Amino acid sequence: MIWPFRKFRKKIARIEVTGLIAGTTRKKVLEALKTVEERKFPALLLRIDSPGGTVGDSQEIYNALKELGKKIKIVASFGNVSASGGVYIGMGAHHIVANPGTITGSIGVILRGNNLERLLDKIGVSFKTIKSGPYKDILSFDRELTEPEKSILQELIDTSYNQFVRTVAEARNLEIETVKSFADGRIFTGEQALELGVVDRVGTEEEARRWAAELVGLDPEKTSCFTLEERKPLLARIVGQTQVAPRVSAGLNWLEFELSHSGHPLWLYRP
Repeated sequence: MIWPFRKFRKKIARIEVTGLIAGTTRKKVLEALKTVEERKFPALLLRIDSPGGTVGDSQEIYNALKELGKKIKIVASFGNVSASGGVYIGMGAHHIVANPGTITGSIGVILRGNNLERLLDKIGVSFKTIKSGPYKDILSFDRELTEPEKSILQELIDTSYNQFVRTVAEARNLEIETVKSFADGRIFTGEQALELGVVDRVGTEEEARRWAAELVGLDPEKTSCFTLEERKPLLARIVGQTQVAPRVSAGLNWLEFELSHSGHPLWLYRP
């Protein structure tokens, strides 16, 4: 019997992770990774162009990559921006290639909330809260944080940060303290990332593709990529892309993300 997906054994799978990492991105990437495994591709080229996003979604993508990496070779290619959560999922690859000018790093955690107390006072609006415990409404937008609440949230952030640092240290074979020396939220270029040991090589996506082919014994001159993309609804394919200006569209995406994830710990680079 001829395996129905035998034709994919001489191709490299390619998955793009672009934009903010949240639930939709996680679902799309996990489905694509499952397809890569089912079709028995020998290698995966993971193109990452993302400033990061939510902690849990980044961790689920990373864990799925680690499992897939037990069966096939994975090479990550960092694009224009591969920072914070983008770095984290890249740690699930066997090797990482970054462009010299890639904006990467921003290893750390951020949690933002909104305090509208002064505005609400001016317009005469107040809220009556009945809660089961003193911290049930932590990060409520109508009052300032208390000192005990700040301590609780800082502990949460520190725990998430340590998870990030451990993952980078293990993936890149670095000491914990070495990672902490540059994991303070700063960003750096692909060249600097190479010096720090965060990536393996400086190069283009094409060079990453060639490396992936060589790792599994394929001729890089003859091996092509098969990009797994989320199939768009029929109407979207007929009408085409939105006419909203790219800058406006990107701004709306950021605003939607900020509003829906206010109060969440994030692995996110926000310039």
